[in-house]
Amino acid sequence: MPLFGLQYGKEKLKEEERHVRANSRDFNLQFEYANNRIKTSKYNFFTFLPLNLFEQFQRIANAYFLFLLILQLIPQVSSLSWSTTVVPLVLVLAVSASKDALDDFNRHKSDNQVNNRPVQVLINGRLKDDKWMNIQVGDIIKLENNNFVTADLLLLSSSEPHSLMYIETAELDGETNLKVKQALTVTSELAGNLQKLTEFDGEIRCEAPNNKLDRFTGTLILKGEKYSLDNERLLLRGCTIRNTEWCFGLVVYAGPDTKLMQNSGKTTFKRTSIDRLMNVLVLVIFVFLATMCLILAVGNSIWEYQKGFYFQVYLPWAEGVHSAVYSGFLMFWSYVIILNTVVPISLYVSVEIIRLGNSFYIDWDRKMYCRLRDTPAQARTTTLNEELGQIKYIFSDKTSTLTQNIMAFNKCSIDGKFYGDVFDSNGHRLEINEKTEKVDFSYNPLADPKFAFYDHSLVEAVKLGDTPTHTFFRLLSLCHTVMPEEKEEGDLVYQAQSPDEEALVTAARNFGFVFHARTPETITVVEMGETKVYQLLAILDFNNVRKRMSVVVRSPDNELTLYCKGADTILFELLHPSCRPLQETTTEHLDVGAWPRSSPRPRSD
Repeated sequence: MPLFGLQYGKEKLKEEERHVRANSRDFNLQFEYANNRIKTSKYNFFTFLPLNLFEQFQRIANAYFLFLLILQLIPQVSSLSWSTTVVPLVLVLAVSASKDALDDFNRHKSDNQVNNRPVQVLINGRLKDDKWMNIQVGDIIKLENNNFVTADLLLLSSSEPHSLMYIETAELDGETNLKVKQALTVTSELAGNLQKLTEFDGEIRCEAPNNKLDRFTGTLILKGEKYSLDNERLLLRGCTIRNTEWCFGLVVYAGPDTKLMQNSGKTTFKRTSIDRLMNVLVLVIFVFLATMCLILAVGNSIWEYQKGFYFQVYLPWAEGVHSAVYSGFLMFWSYVIILNTVVPISLYVSVEIIRLGNSFYIDWDRKMYCRLRDTPAQARTTTLNEELGQIKYIFSDKTSTLTQNIMAFNKCSIDGKFYGDVFDSNGHRLEINEKTEKVDFSYNPLADPKFAFYDHSLVEAVKLGDTPTHTFFRLLSLCHTVMPEEKEEGDLVYQAQSPDEEALVTAARNFGFVFHARTPETITVVEMGETKVYQLLAILDFNNVRKRMSVVVRSPDNELTLYCKGADTILFELLHPSCRPLQETTTEHLDVGAWPRSSPRPRSD
C-alpha cells in the first residue's frame, strides 16, 4: 500500500500518492490531509517575542550590544552602569518589534479575509454556504462566474457545452489571457444535477502535492472504469472563473497542499541589501574598535609593568589582579564598554523609521495610482521598501526595447491597397495628432468607443461592400482564440491570449464585423448588422513551428473556407505563384510603411 499522510508517533510519513474519494469525508479524514485554511503570517501570540528577538539579534549591532550588556554585569570589567546599554538596546528592539508586529498583524488580517470567503459546498444533496477554511479534500463545491477558485479542484461539469470553462491565471503566472479547461465526458454528464453529484462516488489516485503548475497526473476510478487525468482537468487555487456561469469541482488539494501555496514556500525573514550593508559596516567599525581597545590594553600592560608596579601603595591593583598582563586583559574589555558609542546602534532605529515613513509615502503617491483599474499603490510590508528600483538585470526583446505590450490597429494592406495614413487634397501625407478627425463609427451600435482610426477611405470601402475588404475583416473576426464577455447588452469585452489578437478583433468589430459569441462548435459574428453563425470545423492553433493559426468554418451558405493568419514570411511561402505581384506589393507596404493612394492595385487572376 502506498504511503499517505499518516501520523506515526510524532512524525508524519512523506506522502507518495494521494487517494481521494468524492463525497466521503470519513474516508478522506483517515489520511489526515490538510484542510483549506492557509497561514502566511510569521508569528502568533506565543511565538512573537522569541522569534522576533532571534531575528533581530541576527543584526551584528544588536548582538554586539547584547554582548556589551553581559560585560557590564562583570564588576572587574564594567566601568559604566548596565542601564546605559540596556535602555537604548530595549528602545531599538521595541521599535523594530512594533513595526514587525504591525506587518504581521496585516498578514493575519489578509489570511482571515481569505479563509472566511464564502463558498457553496454540496452536503447531503443540498448546496450549503460555508467558509473556505472549512473545505476538506473530497468535497464537491460550486463556483460561479468571477469567483476565485477555492482549492485545487478536479473539474466535474460546467454550464458551458461539453463542460468547457475559462479561467484567468493572473494570480499564478501573471498572464491575463483566458485558458480553457474541460471536464471528462463521464463527469460532464452530471451537468449541475445535485442528485447525481451527491451520488458521485469516484475515487482519485494522483501524485502527491507539489509546486509544478503545469503538471498533474492521476487516475479517476468510476464504476470500475479508469480515466486518465491531466492538467487540463485541474483548476488551481488562485485562478478566477471567467465567461462561465457556474461549475462544480472536486477538491483534490487544499490549503497548504495547493500548488499556489507550495510555490509560496515558508515565510522567511528577508534581509535587504541595506541591512546586509549595515551589517558589514558595523563589522568594520567593530574591528576598528577592537583594534583601538587592543592598542590601549597593550599600552596599559606596558605602563603597569614598567611604572605602575612602583605605585602600588597609591594605586593598588584590583582584587584578583596579580600581573600587568592580566590587568591589560581586563582593561581591554573596559575600553570596549567605554568606547561603545563608536558602534551606531541608533542607525537601525533611523532606518526603521525611514522605512515606515516610505511605506506611507508609497500609499499616498498619486503618481503610483492606476486609473485604468482604480487601484492605488499599497505597501504590504515595511521591511523591503528600499529594494524598489534596485535593478540589476533588464530583460528586453532582441531590439533592446521595453514596451507596455499594448497593440493598436493603425494601418493595413488589403488586396494591394494601403489604408491608415491621412492625406490632404494635394496628396501629401498628414501627421496624425489629437486634432486629426477620427472616423465616426456611430453607424455601428456595437462599435468600441475607445477604438480610433483616421483613414475614412477604409470605412467607405466597407460600406460599399468591397469584397476583399469584407473578406479581410471576416478573417479577423473568425480566426482567433478570443473569448467575448457581454457584461451588459451591447457592452462586449474581449478576453484575448495576446494584445495583438484583441486589437485585430476589435478593429473588425468597429468596421462592422462584430465577433459576438463562441461555442466549441460555432462562432457567431454580426456582419454589417446581420447575425451569422459559422460552424467551426477545425482549429489549428498558433505555435512556434507553424507560426500561423488556421480555422476551417462552414458559412451559413454551406461554403467551406480555410482562414489563416500568421507571419508574412511563412504565409508567402504557401501562396500560389499567380499571387506573386500581390505579394511584392504587400511586402513593399510592410517594408516602407506609407504609400500614396494612387499606387496601383495589382490583382491576381
